[in-house]
Amino acid sequence: MLDYKLLEALSAIVDQGGFDRGAQQLNLTQSAVSQRIKLLEARLGQPVVVRTPRLVPTPLGQRLLNHAQQVRLLEHDLLDRIPALGERTQRLRLAINADSLATWWAPTLGDFCHRRGVLLDLVVDDQEVALRRMRDGEVAGCICATARPVQGARARALGTMRYRVMASPTFAERHFAEGVTHRTLEQAPAILYGPDDRLHQRYLDVHGIRTPFPYHLCPSSEGVLHMTLAGIGYAMIPETQAAAGLAAGDLVDLDPQQPLDVPLYWHFWRHGGELLDALTAHLLSAGDHWLIPPKTPSTAII
Repeated sequence: MLDYKLLEALSAIVDQGGFDRGAQQLNLTQSAVSQRIKLLEARLGQPVVVRTPRLVPTPLGQRLLNHAQQVRLLEHDLLDRIPALGERTQRLRLAINADSLATWWAPTLGDFCHRRGVLLDLVVDDQEVALRRMRDGEVAGCICATARPVQGARARALGTMRYRVMASPTFAERHFAEGVTHRTLEQAPAILYGPDDRLHQRYLDVHGIRTPFPYHLCPSSEGVLHMTLAGIGYAMIPETQAAAGLAAGDLVDLDPQQPLDVPLYWHFWRHGGELLDALTAHLLSAGDHWLIPPKTPSTAII
């Protein structure tokens, strides 16, 4: 049987990024935490963390962290009946795409976090690749563009985020005076969220462009918007995020007939407890205020 004090030590050092901060979180000495990790590794016969160049869990360690987080979620369900078990506050580690975080996520979750005493630990990733976090057991839930859940998880359709090809009026006049053409799209500098950002290439695919193109990298949804407003490049920006700039004349839609719709799905552990179920219900009921509602709700389960 697993000793959950040892798993608690593993969770603390990984969450805090080191033995010192992990020990402070547990109100233990660094030596005591180190002994717990050594004991855990001795019992399992394998390392659970890689200590250098930076502390990260091994594949076995990540599976243990996944298990420990699921146990905490299930234990949290007992607090309504047995308050003496511990604190009601629960921390949820979730993966979310930057554009959702910059637009609808915070106003949707504010009341829920207050009512349920939830502390969020958000991992920001592109919506095309966030599912890897679920597959690796790093998070209890994620928002991504894939409908099919990983083993042991459920998926629900949240709605669709619509993107528009945006630029400042000055940038549009400089680079797209002749309109959106094969040549202008190959030559005008774009702004991408990161190297895993596939959204822009999906738009270029519509125009039959597979050749290299100039681009800036900016790992911030708000940063992409501000760079676009400043005329540094053009970008795929969520329609809701660009609305104010369009209304003020600070942004122009380069290709009004070619918006790009990205369906978003909420993935969560099947046995994640009542808290994850409540969060799912809340997201499904509140998402319509910010996203284009799904045509048919997803009920995919594996």
